This record gives sequence, structure tokens and C-alpha cells, in this order.
Amino acid sequence: MGTLRLSSSLNLFASRSKNPFLICGHSLSVFRQNTGRVSLSSCLTSISSGFSTQPQKQQQVQENEERLPKPNQEGITPRSQDFNMWYLDVISQAELADYGPVRGTMVIRPYGYAIWEAIQDYLNVKFKETGHSNMYFPQFIPYSFVEKEASHVKGFSPELAVVTIGGGKELEEKLVVRPTSETIVNHMFTQWIHSYRDLPLMVNQWANVTRWEMRTKPFVRTLEFLWQEGHTAHATAEEAEKEALQMIDVYNTFAYEQAAIPVIVGRKSRSETFAGASCTYTIEAMMGDRKALQAGTSHNLGQNFSRAFGTQFADENGQRQYVWQTSWAVSTRFIGGIIMTHGDDAGLMLPPRIAPIQVVIVPIWKKSDEKAAVLSAASSLEEALRRAGVKVKLDDSEQRTPGWKFNFWEMKGVPLRIEVGPRDVSNKTIVISRRDIPGKQGKVFGISMEPSILEAYVRERLEEIQSSLLEKATAFRDSNIVDVNSYDQLKAAISQGKWARGPWSASDAEELRVKEETGATIRCFPFDQPLGQKTCLMSGKPADEVAIFAKSY
Repeated sequence: MGTLRLSSSLNLFASRSKNPFLICGHSLSVFRQNTGRVSLSSCLTSISSGFSTQPQKQQQVQENEERLPKPNQEGITPRSQDFNMWYLDVISQAELADYGPVRGTMVIRPYGYAIWEAIQDYLNVKFKETGHSNMYFPQFIPYSFVEKEASHVKGFSPELAVVTIGGGKELEEKLVVRPTSETIVNHMFTQWIHSYRDLPLMVNQWANVTRWEMRTKPFVRTLEFLWQEGHTAHATAEEAEKEALQMIDVYNTFAYEQAAIPVIVGRKSRSETFAGASCTYTIEAMMGDRKALQAGTSHNLGQNFSRAFGTQFADENGQRQYVWQTSWAVSTRFIGGIIMTHGDDAGLMLPPRIAPIQVVIVPIWKKSDEKAAVLSAASSLEEALRRAGVKVKLDDSEQRTPGWKFNFWEMKGVPLRIEVGPRDVSNKTIVISRRDIPGKQGKVFGISMEPSILEAYVRERLEEIQSSLLEKATAFRDSNIVDVNSYDQLKAAISQGKWARGPWSASDAEELRVKEETGATIRCFPFDQPLGQKTCLMSGKPADEVAIFAKSY
């Protein structure tokens, strides 16, 4: 591993933090920069004292692991008691992720990665339908690239991870470990774009990103995370704006139709706009603790990066013009949003359209002479549902009791459970339980094993669950947004843990005052705006728009 020189103000290895993802404790040196699992080539040497492999570090890693809740050994903390610990318990118990050996990093386990794959599968189709092609850019970026766009380097400098040594030698130029790719994309676009005939150029990459966060939370904010980032270049400002709006709409549709999360789509304020962008569009989601989560963004970059990198084309008249650009991204943060939107005290609750397993079949028998018939029937059910395109799992393991399996698959958020026992085999019927309706109310007896009947029933229930989760989340969101017309009303709403929505035309300084005094920021100016002239809640001046304020992750 190459040497990463980090700022003395960055506290990386806390030995007493209750949450191993919180960074607070041990100082390193020079840049406050950002890395997760930095995949350097084998020629780079690991000589940084901050990342040494001495026994002290090994002991520290072991201490972190000992503080983790162990799956199936401890119950899940109730949401109402401690939302943060509930969240961490669900991630651990549902086997979504574990902690990496470097503080603030995580290992995404197969079940968690399967959710990410479901997100990828949907978005990949949409990206290609809208004319984008997948490709890949290098993880290492010359530091001089980052310095070319002034606001970009200012915005990202505190989060950068910088490699200074490779192959045991000091590098001639420092390398940034990818925090985002606008700079290297523009460098390459400059090589590829020469004429208006080369436009639009629209690409996407699925990659890892490294940002040195001060306080981390699995899936929501980690030193390294996975995402997709789209980058496009256009001949006109109108085309770029159309692209930026089109992609935030793709994210908005995904949130509603796949993740069952009722996001609010809108425009970021100037102070919350992406570093280097002219305008940022966002989808904001309300979590179960009523904090906001920025779930996806789309940036109209204008000509900021093209001017910095000289990315030009010859127009139809032979005149040299700078391209107009966009970039847009969603990440594994969406998984955290799904957990915190839908989960309950029993654990994870997954919308069927993104669930890795939509139906689990649990066979039940007591006597050895009942086993063969029950397993045969269960296998037939599995085969019939799989042929129908349902993501189904038969849990025929014999090491655990049926009751244990019920709790385990509920905790992993599987939408439907099928129970089949000797009496069900005789009657050619089964029992089906819904994850979103706990207890007996969610259990239906006597469903026919006939494949056509079963398939239709399962599909209807899965669609009902998908709709029910969205309706429940929407009702929760709407009941926790307060319309305000004065700063005092805004402060009261925020102090109650709610979102505040009110007219706003005040200055950036007044926006900062709100943040300092309440802890809330402008999440967005929603696209859906009330009609009529309004009066700014802070300045008393006319306001054209309402803004939404909330505390956030």
C-alpha cells in the first residue's frame, strides 16, 4: 500500500468509541485526506506509520470486532429506544455488512451486496435506455487535475486521500484516490471531443470512491463506498439542463417504484450545491428518525470544468466552443436509506422489487416419516415459483427449528414466507405470512398448492406489499413536515424533530445562521411549489419559492 499522508487534525483510531464506525482518537500527519480500502498496485509499499501492521493496530482491530453485536446472540435494539443502535444491530443481524480493518471502512456481505445488485440491475437498464454507455476511469488522479477547478478543490480538499510514495520512492506528483471523477473525465473528454459530431458524449461508470469522513456510519457515510457516476458532455446549455433533469427523474422514479421511498425532488441551495457545479438537483428522503438523507444527486456543471480543462469542440460554423456538462450519482447509501425507511423492531423490511429473496419456504415436520413428503412438496413449490420468475429460497436446513427460521427470515426482511407441513401436504394447501403485517393478521391459511393459483396469489401479495410500504412511508413523511411562515416557527418545528417547509429568499449568510442555530440545512427547493407570491420567513422580503429545512445525515 502506498503512503497516505493525512492531517494531524484527523482522528482515525479511537479506542473507546462505542460505535467502531465513529472516527475520534489518534493523530497522523500532513494532509487531512480520504481513503477507504485503497487498491494500490503491488509495487506500492506500505510504509506509512499511520497504517502500520504493528501489534497495537492488530489489538485495536480486535477490540473493534469485539464491540460488534454478534448475529443471533443479541436481540435487536428497539427503534424507539436507540435508533442508531437499532440501525447498527439490523446491519449486523441481517448480515448486510461488517467492519473493515481500517476504521470507517466496511465489508459488504453477500446479502447486502445482493441489494446493491438489484439497484444496479434497474439503473443499468435505465441508463442504457437513455443513451448512456458504461466504461471505467482510473482510481488514481493527478493532484494537479483537482487543483484546476478552484471551487472543486476547495470543496473536496478536506476529504482527499493522497498517495505520495509508490514502489518505495517519492512520486514526482501526488496522486489523489478517486473522490469523484469530474477532473479525470474532463481530461479524457478533451482527448475524445473535437467536433459537434462527437456530441453528446454520455457515459457511466460503476466504481468505488474514497472520501476521508470525520464521522462515519455504515452504508450512509464511510471512507470508501460504491456508486455509479454518470458524466455527459453537450453542445448547448439547454441540452445539459435537460440531461440533468432527466437523470434526477430516473432516480426519483427508482426511489418511488423500486425502493418504495417517497423522496422529495428539488434543487439545492447555492451553499449546498456540488463543488464545481452551476446547479445541483437532489432527491431527499425522510428516515425513520425523521432525519433527511440525500439519496441521489444530478449536477448541471455548466462550463466550469470544460473551461478549466480546455474541453472544446468545433461547432457547425467551425467556431471553437466549450462543452456543457453534467454529472450524476447514487451510491450504496441508498441501502442505508432502505433500512432506515422501512425497518422495524423485528429487523429489515425489504420492498419486494429489490429484495434478493422475495419468498422463503420453510418446511415443517416432526416425525421422520413425514420428512420426505414435506420436502418433496416444498421443492415443488420452489420450482413452480422459480419458473414464474419469483426470487425464492427453500430453507431445508435441519440445524435450526422452524421457529428460529421464521424469526431469522423476518429479520432479513423477506417479504413473504410459505410454511408447509404434513397436514398442508395432505390438504394440498399452504400457509403464507406477510413480513409487513406482523403476527396472525399477516398470516393466511389454506392457499392452494396448484402452481397457477399459487403464482397468482404470490404476485398479488408482493405487489400489495410494495404498495403498502410506499403508502406507509409517505404517510409518515407527510405527517412530519410542518409548514412555517416565521423563523420562530421553523425553530420550533426543527426542535420537535420535524421538517420545516416555508418561503425563503434570504441570503447565504442567513442560511448559515439557520444551520448554526438549529442544526438544520436547506435540503432543497422542491420542484412541486405552491402557487402565489410568498414572504420570506427570515427576511420578510418577497419569495418565489418554499424551501425544506431538516437535520440530515
